[in-house]
Amino acid sequence: MTVGGGPLRNLKSLDGGKRLAHLPIASAMRTLDLEREGLAQLREALAGPLGGPFSTALRLMRAAPGRVIVSGVGKSGHVGQKIAATFASTGTPAFFVHPTEASHGDLGMITPDDVMLVLSWSGETVELNPLITYSRRFSVPLISITSRAQSALGQQSDVALELPRTKEACPHGLAPTTSTTMQLAIGDCLAIALLEAKGFTAHEFKTFHPGGSLGASLKYVSDVMHKADKLPLARDTESMSKALVTMTQKSFGCLGIVDAKGKLIGIVTDGDLRRHMGENLLAARTVDVMTRRPKTAKPNMLASAALEMINASRITALFVVDKGKPVGILHVHDLLRTGVA
Repeated sequence: MTVGGGPLRNLKSLDGGKRLAHLPIASAMRTLDLEREGLAQLREALAGPLGGPFSTALRLMRAAPGRVIVSGVGKSGHVGQKIAATFASTGTPAFFVHPTEASHGDLGMITPDDVMLVLSWSGETVELNPLITYSRRFSVPLISITSRAQSALGQQSDVALELPRTKEACPHGLAPTTSTTMQLAIGDCLAIALLEAKGFTAHEFKTFHPGGSLGASLKYVSDVMHKADKLPLARDTESMSKALVTMTQKSFGCLGIVDAKGKLIGIVTDGDLRRHMGENLLAARTVDVMTRRPKTAKPNMLASAALEMINASRITALFVVDKGKPVGILHVHDLLRTGVA
């Protein structure tokens, strides 16, 4: 590694660079090892005593006609915001309520139809008291994520998800590290279990992720394909001399061949033209030149799946069919422009 000028110049003098090169990596590896141990213990707990409460919490959240209200303070609050966002994006209506704001009016956001998910590693966070009191007063189901089921929060909860108490990656045992990793993991477990229990599909996922590369990968073929008079089509009885004019005008490098009922029965590609090149090509009928049973896509197929099919088949275009009839054509360039790749 070359160190340039400016403030980085002084890094060269630290123990000849040896301390700089080895100490941070050793620290990072130790952090990962400790957090991995925490996740391993969490997995063991889910296979044992935590499994029952986890299943009960899942049933409570799935049965709630309202939303999942997530809350927490400090680092637990930051994790809670991420958990709420994951719930919301995977088909479980949810939002984060900060405990301080809750005691200044935001409690009005919470209804008896909701279920509360509150995070506190110690379970003794005093800022959570108004939320706990409100949940008990108005019979709002309360689920806690804590390391102490016998804490004030754990005892007031309808379900306490007690996480294993493990060593923090922080060498002083102070900065939440392993503990927040475990909180985040159990939140993901709940969100994905709810997703699967509800049968939430990739098509529904698209509704909540219309933007960015994820939104592009969740587009349907019908969102990207060319339609109507842009389709390069010819009858199976048509002469190649006429069909080639259509193929050239439409500029897709292929031509779909349909029968008298309008159903797609074949395709003529540049490769087919080369294989049949000769003095009789222009006089031939399209049915004599076409490749039968071409690869096709359905309008409700995800664009990402269509791209995978194109790549696997080593082709550049797919006809889109509905009940056997061509309704669109999809070119690999269309998929690349939308950012699916």
